[in-house]
Amino acid sequence: MQQRLMSQIGAANASEGNQGRQFLSRRQTALACKLLLANDRRKPFVSGDIMANKSSIEWTEVTWNPLRGCTKISPGCKNCYASAFAERFRGVPDHPYERGFDLRTVPEKLLEPLTWSRPSTVFVNSMSDLFHPDVPENFLFAVAAVMAATPWHTFQVLTKRADTLSKMLKGPLAYAAKCKHIWWGVSVEDVKYGVPRINELRKSGAHVKFLSVEPLLEDLGSVDFSGIDWVIVGGESGRRARPIEHKWVENIRIECKKARVAFFFKQWGGVNKKAAGRTLNGRTYDDMPKLERKAIPDKVSRLALSSDLTQRFSRENALIQIEAGL
Repeated sequence: MQQRLMSQIGAANASEGNQGRQFLSRRQTALACKLLLANDRRKPFVSGDIMANKSSIEWTEVTWNPLRGCTKISPGCKNCYASAFAERFRGVPDHPYERGFDLRTVPEKLLEPLTWSRPSTVFVNSMSDLFHPDVPENFLFAVAAVMAATPWHTFQVLTKRADTLSKMLKGPLAYAAKCKHIWWGVSVEDVKYGVPRINELRKSGAHVKFLSVEPLLEDLGSVDFSGIDWVIVGGESGRRARPIEHKWVENIRIECKKARVAFFFKQWGGVNKKAAGRTLNGRTYDDMPKLERKAIPDKVSRLALSSDLTQRFSRENALIQIEAGL
């Protein structure tokens, strides 16, 4: 079933002569939607699909990647785990990362959260950045629309493009900024590049605001965490991991306590992050904002909502594809 539908999507794409940046026709959109929803008619789907997206990241449950790829913009990106993973598969035919870490949209993934029949905490674009300047605005708006339409999930959106996030959340995405189930966050790795992002987030008007202070590359000093709801801290992991110091982490924990901000210590990192563990001062810190979830609709209702969103995205030319390398 899935192979047949994927072949039909490919044939439709080829027959319509789409080149470079493009949007899916209504026919292609319907096929992509049908591919996603076909799984929802099989009982094994619920656990199978959730397991396929299950994340080992300590502060989330599953990942959702309607985008793939990114470009490096600050020191925190130097040893990017997502880039290293994706580039391993560059040139592998039919692999999701056949084009490595080149930026591309994945329209057939847009409706994926509607196919999950279990409420989840969802890290959005763990393999990309929703606010990358080359992401078409209509596609960004479509991702936000799916999140807003599925309040039984809790979405965690993280970016290093804090200025774009702030601009969008104060403008066309102001409605999404007010959603309690969508958490908006920025990465903070150092004083020069990371700390200024905090104020951009604070100005955004987001209902839930969080910081991912990972990889923590230096002592941040005295930081104003007012208006922030959650701070995650972690050291870099991997063969090229840069060092982290206990006092840097402890300083942030103390500042969070003063500001009454939830503090989550993710890991010390290093070459063997499991061995290094994630205890601080002899204990783990797993605080996070309160989850606000609504009841999940039944399968029929979710299918109807998927159909409505598909038609809307098709009308708005939202299902834009970026061909990697162009």
